[in-house]
Amino acid sequence: MTRLLSDLLSAREPMFQQSLRQLETLAGHPQADIRLSTEIAQFTRHKLHQLGLDPADTTGPELYAALGQRLQADEARFSATISNRQEHGGDVIADVAQLLRQKSNTINTFAIKSVVAKRLLKANLPKRTMKLLGYRSIDSMLKHESVACLYAAAWLVESNLWSKRMLASFSKLRSNDFEQRALAVEQPTAARWQVLANSVVAAKKHHVLSFKELATVVLLPLPLSHLAGKHQPLLPALTTTVLGLHAINEIRAASTFLKLNQMEPNFGSIVQQVVLAEPKLPSDKLDVPVSWYGIHQYFGRLGNSLQANIFEPMIAAEELTWLSVEKMLAAIEPSLDFWNQTAYIGLLDAGTTVSFNLTDNLLNHCNLLRYEQQTITHFKQALQSEILLKYMSHDKLERIVLGNLQNHFELVPEIVGI
Repeated sequence: MTRLLSDLLSAREPMFQQSLRQLETLAGHPQADIRLSTEIAQFTRHKLHQLGLDPADTTGPELYAALGQRLQADEARFSATISNRQEHGGDVIADVAQLLRQKSNTINTFAIKSVVAKRLLKANLPKRTMKLLGYRSIDSMLKHESVACLYAAAWLVESNLWSKRMLASFSKLRSNDFEQRALAVEQPTAARWQVLANSVVAAKKHHVLSFKELATVVLLPLPLSHLAGKHQPLLPALTTTVLGLHAINEIRAASTFLKLNQMEPNFGSIVQQVVLAEPKLPSDKLDVPVSWYGIHQYFGRLGNSLQANIFEPMIAAEELTWLSVEKMLAAIEPSLDFWNQTAYIGLLDAGTTVSFNLTDNLLNHCNLLRYEQQTITHFKQALQSEILLKYMSHDKLERIVLGNLQNHFELVPEIVGI
């Protein structure tokens, strides 16, 4: 067993090593953790060379600064590329919204019907939202605004009590309150939304919101103070695109999970769970629940294979596609290929992990976080997922996980092949 993975994750021991030993045993002792540790070390050295740094003599603060400088150059190239390709040159959020629509326009989802979403808003009046947007009645607001955009504003503006009431109302939903429809990307542009951005978005630091139950990504305007350059480096094009692509993956995975559970008598409670957090499945062989996003990502890697078809007819194989954010960015702007295969690599320096993960770096540097304040949350999630995916690529563990899925969703055993 290697300690690199544990050290990078700052994992609790001895629990982490015990979990790895369990995966090793169930998968038939493929030494996947050692192979992954070697892969991370090699990728890290390669990326340091690409940054012009010495792999044998680079400190954490030096790498952190170099990644920030790289992002600044990448933002300029990426922003110019999408501006030239889209119709809204100069409006970066509009350019990103159009790009995300192009990448998601064929994605079919299982989401709350618009009429039901409106009914929920009427039952849980978002009074602060109405006041901030300048409406006197809920009917007038629903007539002139997208229901998903109103949800986005309400989650930012309303009280915790309102949020709890809205979540409680989800428990009463039934599967016939949902429908099949295309994933949507909304971008409100009216002046009243800029007012909201200048106050609420600036304070909450959220302008990309996703609603798994509505299968919609909402891109709110950026505050004018940010657009004026007072908070550089902001990295608006890359940050908005990356967060939007991650949101599309999460919506797609949540959609398949809800479809598989639509016949459950507690469907409304399952909707609540999906809204609040990543769905997880209990396992009778593993000590920890299995991430549904990880399962979705695994089948996405398989493509249209027999194993990816195990959920038919409820879920088609193409619904299990998982977008590689870094590969998609590189296809748009080739210089961004630097970030490919960096999601789960990091450098250890004096007990501190410096993440190469693109999302971590965008959030760290656009928020001007110092080295000591950096977040590595997305790196940890990616590395934990990669550990499971590496072990699942071996037949023994794959069959265990597929058997667990068969039991949980009552799939046909002959199809699963167990």
